[in-house]
Amino acid sequence: MKALFATLGLALGSPAARADSLLIKAAEVRPVSGPIIQDGAVLVVDGRIAAIGPAASIQAPADARVYEGAVLIPGLIDGWATAGLTGPTNEAADQDHAERRAPVQPELRALDAYHPQDALVGWIRDFGVTTVQAGPSPGQPVGGRTLITSTRSAPVDEVARVADAFVVFTLGDAAKERFASEGASSRMGNAALIRQALSAAQDYQARRKLKGADQAPLDLGMEALVDLLEGRRKALMHAHRSDDLLTALRIAQEFKLDAVLAGAAEGWLVADRIAAAGVPVLVGPVMARSWRAGEQRNSSFENAALLADAGVRVGFMSGYEGYVPKVRVVLWEAAIAGANGLGAQRALQALTLDAARILGIDGRTGALQVGLDADLALFDGDPFETTSHACLVVGAGEILSETCH
Repeated sequence: MKALFATLGLALGSPAARADSLLIKAAEVRPVSGPIIQDGAVLVVDGRIAAIGPAASIQAPADARVYEGAVLIPGLIDGWATAGLTGPTNEAADQDHAERRAPVQPELRALDAYHPQDALVGWIRDFGVTTVQAGPSPGQPVGGRTLITSTRSAPVDEVARVADAFVVFTLGDAAKERFASEGASSRMGNAALIRQALSAAQDYQARRKLKGADQAPLDLGMEALVDLLEGRRKALMHAHRSDDLLTALRIAQEFKLDAVLAGAAEGWLVADRIAAAGVPVLVGPVMARSWRAGEQRNSSFENAALLADAGVRVGFMSGYEGYVPKVRVVLWEAAIAGANGLGAQRALQALTLDAARILGIDGRTGALQVGLDADLALFDGDPFETTSHACLVVGAGEILSETCH
């Protein structure tokens, strides 16, 4: 743990540097959106990928900074974490991931709590994570809204990719435990609270169209849910047990929500139902503590593979944990899934392009492709080998780390 905190301190203190042109060469370039390129290179100009191909075919400007390594991949995407909302300790001063005063608060925004210079943001960045969906931790039946952001260390309005993204919903034990006295002490109560909130939003939606005194007064929480009902934002529905996952699918169907499942420890048990619904899944944490009684006791390292085999689009998330360092490294989570049926190619796609598709940002990032933001990570070996290190991390053309971590 002492070594970890030393690393955290270094990550926080390392300034990012912007280079107008970068030429990054690798023995193996893995674009994800196309075939692997042996002895390849990527040219970065003004923050975007300007060229990709065999190194011998790419002409770089004379002033371009040149880097070389073993394997070059797109920057990794953590599908849902509390990095930036939680610091590395258990002290109240650095805990902004959860609101506990009410079970329904869609008016909350992660944007207003995210701290780009937090040590944990720097820590995951040094392992190649260039994009994170930061948001409230699971617990509120209807929680706040997430932020999709670059892990660059700059003011949040400069690094946000989607400033106001998903609405978080929670089904299962977390909501029961946190709001037992607020009508969510059972799974029935939890689902009823969610349905009541969405029904109230439908009523508010109709009353906002009325004139004069009959028009409903502005309600920020209801506005967020109306955006959800009208398809302008998505629902991020956290559940682990198979019955909770099916309840989430039922609610999404009833209210015609564009939904993503998150957590899904028992997703493999209902993979065919999830696939039939056409709903993607952010799996994780893969290595969650699952030996004790609870909703994750049927966790499987093969979960991601079985979901993908059934036709479900899969990404990975590090989630939230109530013990230090609070944030997992999504690269390691995916490596375990890769070694248990998913395979290296699908694991990398889930960490990059498929995660970008799930979050709706694949027009900006997720692959090594001309025109996309220059988000990439250069390793000194295979990224999924524990002995390998991310020796260069670039976000939107900015050098975020150039020390082998």
